[in-house]
Amino acid sequence: MSDATPPGPADGTLSALRRLLPYVRPHRVPLVGGGLAALAATLAGLAVPLVTREIVDGPIARGDLGVLPWLVLGVLGLGLAEAALITLRRALVARPSNQVESDMRADLFAHLQRLPVAFHDRWASGQLLSRATADLTTIRWFVAFSGTFLVVNAVTVVVGIGVLVWLSPWLGLVVAVTAVPLTVLTLLLERRYSVVARRAQDQQGDLATVVEESALGIRVLKSLGRGRRLTEHFVARSRGLRGTELAKLRLVAALWFVLVMLPETAVATILGLGAYGVATGSLTLGTLVAAVTVMTYLYWPIATLGWLLAEASNAATATTRYWEVRDVRPAVTDPDVAVALPEPVRGALELRGVSFRYPGAARDVLHGVDLVVRPGETMALVGATGSGKTTLTALVPRLQDVTAGAVTVDGLDVRDLALSDLRRTVATAFEDPVLISASVRENVALGAPTRPDAAPNDEDVWEALRISRADGFVAALPWGLDTRIGEQGMSLSGGQRQRLALARAVFGRPPVLVLDDPLSALDVHTEAEVEAALRQVLTGVTALVVAHRSSTVQLADRVALLSGGRITAVGVHGELMATHPEYRALLASLDVERDGVPT
Repeated sequence: MSDATPPGPADGTLSALRRLLPYVRPHRVPLVGGGLAALAATLAGLAVPLVTREIVDGPIARGDLGVLPWLVLGVLGLGLAEAALITLRRALVARPSNQVESDMRADLFAHLQRLPVAFHDRWASGQLLSRATADLTTIRWFVAFSGTFLVVNAVTVVVGIGVLVWLSPWLGLVVAVTAVPLTVLTLLLERRYSVVARRAQDQQGDLATVVEESALGIRVLKSLGRGRRLTEHFVARSRGLRGTELAKLRLVAALWFVLVMLPETAVATILGLGAYGVATGSLTLGTLVAAVTVMTYLYWPIATLGWLLAEASNAATATTRYWEVRDVRPAVTDPDVAVALPEPVRGALELRGVSFRYPGAARDVLHGVDLVVRPGETMALVGATGSGKTTLTALVPRLQDVTAGAVTVDGLDVRDLALSDLRRTVATAFEDPVLISASVRENVALGAPTRPDAAPNDEDVWEALRISRADGFVAALPWGLDTRIGEQGMSLSGGQRQRLALARAVFGRPPVLVLDDPLSALDVHTEAEVEAALRQVLTGVTALVVAHRSSTVQLADRVALLSGGRITAVGVHGELMATHPEYRALLASLDVERDGVPT
């Protein structure tokens, strides 16, 4: 679920749609041109009844067939002009409307990358997915079609009523009177529809979340035999969405009833009054035919106004949902004036009086942390579960920002560095290795210090794979580096995924490495191989390594013990084992062999 509050009708459809202007404005010339073409096409069609009146009151009434061919050609010309203008409208709006959707999607995706991890922890992925796909498709449809024809049809109805008034004031008055209840009822139903439309779009996002989570967790669900339970949960949500969609359909049906019944009533009234006028001689037959034809022509613009208003409401809701995400300000941003790191980067890492508290939490996770990691030194970080080790490592590359104190690299506060420079300098490998649905090469090259879309050197990729001891299983894959590993890398074992994530971290040879227990999913044999390789790569690199085993701790030059949100001891592993009871007890409880015997 998102943490945003759904807007009500009071927020206004127009105020929501105005937020599309920054994206629409660069394309205003073709979009306005398309709208004018659509209006001209409609007016061309509306002129046909006037020519029809001339045919009825002229050649037919007086038997003068001399002008008949020209009048018929006039109707044909108006029809051809209408068809040409409709084609022109489509040609004008197709590219800009798709470009608006593409620009909005790109900006949303880029914004999601800037938002902190805490935001993604609060928002369901299905809600974000629905905003980036279904909602933007709704907005594109509004920009390309429904928004244009909402204006065009409204103008057409006004012009049509004006033509009726010009033909016969009394007939025009009938339609004008009918338009009053038509407008009131339409607006009332549209306001109710906007509430239901918002509910439906939120439910679609929730349903997408259920599908995504079940797909990613299919192994767990199958192993626990929870497929039936999850299916029941999905069906319940699906029925809720179905009920909301049916409520939308009922409102649309009510709109159509109003928009069909009232114009039909107006047509019947015009026929009755017009026939009486023709019989009494106060109205010509051509005028009656023209009035009925105009009203028949207005039938579609009037009938579609309700549907177009519903589409506008959908687009307004989609726009509101889009900006709910875009309006979230990134908590971690580039400084106004970034400081450049010295070249070459020495990699001196220091935490000075660092405290951190999660938003909304009652107390700090870390408080008053002081830690110095010298250039080229490997510092192991150990602590009990929940002591804040992962939180501390997230502060170095600014995945989170400190609440108090400072984290520095080569004496410079990381908040004063451009994020791109900082994250080229500090590479991170997480305990839970996240891989993308792409080739092995592309996954490893994400760790490149240059643009991630630049073509990586295969020799460098293989070198990173050798360091992480992943080269063997990658070479055995069907297409080697070109093998696509599937979503989340679920086609690989846990150890294979972790070794690829480690290769990604060391690929760019960063000056500072932050490794959050990167060996947890490795078997004993592979762990020994990777540790041997890490000894090589850690030489000359500043590294902060979260460790849960003594074998990992022994890779480090020094060890820091995190307890109660503070660093309570720093020293060499052997010394701490001999002199620090808490450290010794912690290692004994954490470092357990697979047969359950402590080392």
